[in-house]
Amino acid sequence: MTSPDSLTVGAPHEGAPTRVVPLRRWGQWTATVVILLLAAMLAQSLVTNPNFRWPTVFGYFLDGRILRGLGTTLLLTLIAMVVGSVIGVIMAVGRQSRNPVVAAAAGAYVGFFRGTPLLVQLIFWFNLAALYPTLGLGIPFGPTFFAVETNALITPFLAAILGLGLNEGAYMSEIVRAGLLSVDPGQKDAAEALGMRRFQVFRRIVLPQAMRVIIPPTGNETISMLKTTSLVSVIAIPDLLFSVQIIYSQNFQVVPLLITVSLWYLLVTTVLSTGQYFLERRYKRGDRARESSFLTVWLRDLIPRHAKPEKEARR
Repeated sequence: MTSPDSLTVGAPHEGAPTRVVPLRRWGQWTATVVILLLAAMLAQSLVTNPNFRWPTVFGYFLDGRILRGLGTTLLLTLIAMVVGSVIGVIMAVGRQSRNPVVAAAAGAYVGFFRGTPLLVQLIFWFNLAALYPTLGLGIPFGPTFFAVETNALITPFLAAILGLGLNEGAYMSEIVRAGLLSVDPGQKDAAEALGMRRFQVFRRIVLPQAMRVIIPPTGNETISMLKTTSLVSVIAIPDLLFSVQIIYSQNFQVVPLLITVSLWYLLVTTVLSTGQYFLERRYKRGDRARESSFLTVWLRDLIPRHAKPEKEARR
C-alpha cells in the first residue's frame, strides 16, 4: 500500500517494479530555514549588541529592592486570586439561582466589572475618599453605628486588592459557571432524589466534576494576574515593576532594568505553567482511567469475536 506522503509513478507495463517518489514539502523546508535564520540573527544581536548591557541586567537580578518588589507581586497575585475565586464561585451560583433578584444582581456585578478597565477601577478605589470621605455602617435613613475615615481604611495596598480581586471575581464567575454547566443535570437530580441537600450536591457531586473544566482557565488567569499586578505601580505600590522604576529613575539604566524585570516575570510564569500542567494531569486521572477501562473492555470483546471463526476453521 502506498504511503499518503508519497507518489507512485505508474509502470510502463504490468509486472514492472514501481518507483516511489517522496513528496517535496517546500513550504516546510522554507519555513524551517526562515525560522532558523531569524533565530541566528536574534542570537547574534543579543550577544554582540552592547546596548543590552547584560552585566547591568544580571547585576540587579538579585538586588534586594527587586526581590522585595517580587515578593509584593507574588503576594498581590495570591490574595487577588483567592478573593477572585471566592467571589467567582458565589457569583456563578448566584447567576444560576432561581431567584430573579439574586440572578440579576450577580449578572450586574459581572457586567460592571468586566465592562470597565481595570486601571480605572484601581484609580477609583485609590481615590474613593473623594467620593466618600467617611465610610460607616448603620440603618439606611437611620442612625449610623460606627464610621471611619476612608483614607485611613482604604490604604494603597487594600485599594490594589479591591481593584484586582473584584475585577478577577467577574472573570472567575464565568469560568466557574462554565464548569458547573458542564456537569450532567441528571446527576444533580439523582443526588437530590437520594435526599441530599442542594449544598451537599454542589460540594460533593457538582464541584469535583466541574474542576476539570475550571482548572485550565484558572491557571491562565493566575498567570495573567501575575502580569496584571504591574498596573498597581500607578498607585505607588512597591511591586516588581515599581521597584525597577525607582532604580532606573536614579541610574537611568531603563532598558537593562526592564530586561531584568521581564526575566523575573518569565521565570515565575514558567513555574506557574509547570504547576498548572501537573494540576491538570491530576484532575484528568479519572478520564484516563475511564478511557483505559473502555479500551480493555473493547479489546476483551473484540478478541473472542475474531478468534472464534479461526478455531472453527481449524476444525
